[in-house]
Amino acid sequence: MTDVSVDHPFDQQLDARELACPLPLLKAKQVISGMQVGQVLWLLATDAGSQRDIRRYAELSGHILEASETFDGEFHYWLRKSGD
Repeated sequence: MTDVSVDHPFDQQLDARELACPLPLLKAKQVISGMQVGQVLWLLATDAGSQRDIRRYAELSGHILEASETFDGEFHYWLRKSGD
């Protein structure tokens, strides 16, 4: 796997690869709830449903999806926590 983290700074990483829907989203929500406003979560997932789930979660929660990329069948997301 390419080191994509260099291009996208992050504060915490969540490896949700091999977890089925809705677990990547649920685990991301847990991690983000413990983060400070402005921090970035780098989420790695292999579940294709995460593409829809993470985008929708960002829209509904107000968190910012700064980037979303696919590498070798893995989905990478960088979510910035917004003010509560």
